[in-house]
Amino acid sequence: MKGKMISWLAIMIALSAVGAAIKIPAVVGSVALDAFPAIVAAALFGGRTGAIVGALGHLLSALLGGFPLGSMHFLIAGEMAALVWIFGILYKSNHKILASILFVFGNAFAAPLPFIFLMNKGFYFAIVPSLFIGSILNTVIALIVIPRISPLVKQEMSKREVKL
Repeated sequence: MKGKMISWLAIMIALSAVGAAIKIPAVVGSVALDAFPAIVAAALFGGRTGAIVGALGHLLSALLGGFPLGSMHFLIAGEMAALVWIFGILYKSNHKILASILFVFGNAFAAPLPFIFLMNKGFYFAIVPSLFIGSILNTVIALIVIPRISPLVKQEMSKREVKL
């Protein structure tokens, strides 16, 4: 069972890398479609798995964008992990709409709040619109993909492993 979970984790991280290459026009080049695999992972496998994918997905996106905010991307990766973890908890407890709204608003408005103090208000107001659009796109894509992948995941996870 652990081997299958590691394989699914690797697939989601790879999808996150692909999404990281699809950038959304923004002041900073790390806004991308890297979060939807993390949201999918959180919904299907739990918040912890989604958090890992979310953090690594953001770091991959930042790497592809040239790490424009430097080490602050580690703070953002932590925020992404927390948001995806919360999404996973709410989604698994059948609060899908609340999970989606909380993720979008948390990622677009709450997550960049530390940058008011680290940089300035101008940066915050410049990044929020693209983060909002990116958050909506990531969430909508994930909500479309989750019900389509869910039967496959359940089928694969329910099969017994053959011991040789």
